Amino acid sequence: MHPDDDFDQKLTPGQPASLSADETSSEWVMGRHRAVPTPRRGVRAVLVSTPVRVALATGVTCCLGATAIVATRHDDEAPPPPVTEALTDRALAAQEKAASRSFDRSPTPAPASPTASPSAEPSPTPKPKPKKKAATKPARPRPVAGLTQTQMDNAKAIVDVGVDMKIPRQGLVIAVATAMQESTLLNYASGVLPESQNYPHQAVGWDHDSVGLFQQRPSSGWGSVRDLMRPAYAARAFYEALLQVPGWQQMSLTLAAQAVQISAFPYAYAQHEDRAATVVAALT
Repeated sequence: MHPDDDFDQKLTPGQPASLSADETSSEWVMGRHRAVPTPRRGVRAVLVSTPVRVALATGVTCCLGATAIVATRHDDEAPPPPVTEALTDRALAAQEKAASRSFDRSPTPAPASPTASPSAEPSPTPKPKPKKKAATKPARPRPVAGLTQTQMDNAKAIVDVGVDMKIPRQGLVIAVATAMQESTLLNYASGVLPESQNYPHQAVGWDHDSVGLFQQRPSSGWGSVRDLMRPAYAARAFYEALLQVPGWQQMSLTLAAQAVQISAFPYAYAQHEDRAATVVAALT
């Protein structure tokens, strides 16, 4: 309270308070109770009254509040530059944290190297190598001249070896006709040589130790049982022997085949010449 307010001044019990000349009433304090003050006139009397003091206090409070509001609005409308930057940084940091909790976990692409030349072209993406096509098995030749598929396959093996060796066409016909007579174009094993039956074969014969398409005998030096049971080896052995016959190209089919085979039936080969020529024509 204001020190000049006589209403709040405490007086020592038994001692009267000094009053000014313009004041016509006095206040005595007896113990802890105050006596009811006598009504006073003038400005001080008006100020001392409780309603006036409440009104003044309310006005002062309102003025202070208005001042504070104006100051706050001024601060909000134009915050100092450091505060603005701090708020911006906090907003960006909040956005980054929110983005880091995204469900998208794909890696962020690495920034470009600062040393890279801006004009450098990106390295070309290597083209995928074409897949290798699976090797297709050659189609089996269509049988001709009354042959079965197995016989035609064996005839093809004979002709292929002759073509690889660059044997003239007449030599191919001689070889096929000889195999028709000796084995009916079937790969024979021998009942006399049990070993021959351990290798792929299509029939079993009993003519001494003769085996294979050309009924060649291991005991005569044509080769091992294992080799002679292979159609390609047996055909090559026949062609090599034919090439050793002087003037074989001027001979008849029967004489040329007999010069190689030394058969007990030398004239039996001639009967197969036409069919052998048909087969060779179909395979070449």
